[in-house]
Amino acid sequence: MSVPADVWSGEINKDSCGMRMEAVNRMGKTAKTAKTAGNAADCSINNIYRLEGRVPIGKAIPFGLQHILAMFVSNLAPITIIAGASKTPLTPAQLGMLLQNAMFVAGIATMIQLYPIWRIGSKLPVVMGVSFTFVTVLSTISANYGYPAVVGAVLVGGLFEGTLGLMAKYWRKIITPIVAASVVTAIGFSLFTVGARSFGGGYNDDFGSAQNLILGTVTLAACLLWNIFAKGYLKQLSVLAGLVVGYILAITMGKVDLSMIMSGGIISLPHLMPFKPEFYPGAIISACIIFLVSAAETIGDTSALVAGGLNRKITGEEISGSLGCDGYGSVISGLFGCPPVTSFSQNVGLVNMTKVVNRFTIMTGAACMILAGLLPPVGNFFASLPDAVLGGCTIMMFGTILTSGIQMVADCGFSQRNITIAALSLSIGIGFTTASEVGIWDIFPPMIQSVFSANVVAVVFVVSIILSLILPKDMDVKKIDQQ
Repeated sequence: MSVPADVWSGEINKDSCGMRMEAVNRMGKTAKTAKTAGNAADCSINNIYRLEGRVPIGKAIPFGLQHILAMFVSNLAPITIIAGASKTPLTPAQLGMLLQNAMFVAGIATMIQLYPIWRIGSKLPVVMGVSFTFVTVLSTISANYGYPAVVGAVLVGGLFEGTLGLMAKYWRKIITPIVAASVVTAIGFSLFTVGARSFGGGYNDDFGSAQNLILGTVTLAACLLWNIFAKGYLKQLSVLAGLVVGYILAITMGKVDLSMIMSGGIISLPHLMPFKPEFYPGAIISACIIFLVSAAETIGDTSALVAGGLNRKITGEEISGSLGCDGYGSVISGLFGCPPVTSFSQNVGLVNMTKVVNRFTIMTGAACMILAGLLPPVGNFFASLPDAVLGGCTIMMFGTILTSGIQMVADCGFSQRNITIAALSLSIGIGFTTASEVGIWDIFPPMIQSVFSANVVAVVFVVSIILSLILPKDMDVKKIDQQ
């Protein structure tokens, strides 16, 4: 590279120097502009379709709230049902406290799923909440032993699933797609009687009264009409719409006690260990089995989310982290007196529909859920909800779970092997646990009876696993070749 003569001589050309300085300034301005543009690109509404990246807070919150509203009612309804079945009835104040805790716990568990602690969490936009999967089993435990036994079973079962989750690579292949499909179908069947009980008024003296049936019917009709006429993501709010209509009607019929709404004050910290846990072997075994069922659901949910929202296959680390959050998040939930938490299928469907997968965006919704958990009036509001309104909201949802299971069976394919596993597990599970046939279990020890006699999901899970392990891989009938 040559050096100008004026520099060698120590004589600096002013025009040349000015041009060089101007070029340097232009370069500096260009670099600054590029940096600003880069920062702007890092925080953009377009990032809602990316897993990482920031979204302007004013635009992130509505999308985050959309996810929370899609599961809000479903997160609280199981507690009302399980508490309502308790051997020793819970007071409205206790129920309101549990509902407040449930919102707080759901927000915390979702945060852990989004932003993992060690290996616990998947880094996926998975929304966590109290699951209907556990309703049948935990309602039975609550009726037989009392609500403290539910808490004890949740604590042990959560540790069980969380530990298994961290070791998922060694066992997850055992839960094949047809096993998961059979289990989800069984869950749908098991919830039908739960929905009917709530629709008729729950475990109250006026069960089946005209008022309760009217409330349930109007609420259900509101859900259906909203689902028919609403557009886009608003369809996800059909349950909330039905709840609002049913609640207003219940107030006019005098079936809502509004005096309890403000009983806990405006702001209150969630209550840690509101019930002293009790541990019964039968309850714990039942809970551990249903936690395995929940694990199968979680694998299906997270796999569907990654496939539909991120257009790729799920990794082993993501499955392990998701299951770990399911289990240990449920331990946190148990410490606050609540049923287990797990991934919500409604939100998987919402991700597949909207393609909104941004972690920061979902985090804003989780933060709103945590804040709601600090406001007792929100929990007391849902505690005052009549059972018939809840039944009208949930009975369609329970049917949806059944049809989801049937769809999963169809997705597995109707091979002879898959048909055998699904048909035999469901026929044994449903047939052997119906009210009129439970006597078939009388020959077994009390421990076996307490786990399986009224637990269709547990029976289907065990039978489908056994069949999946022992049946040959190829059972299809083949034509004999003609010589």
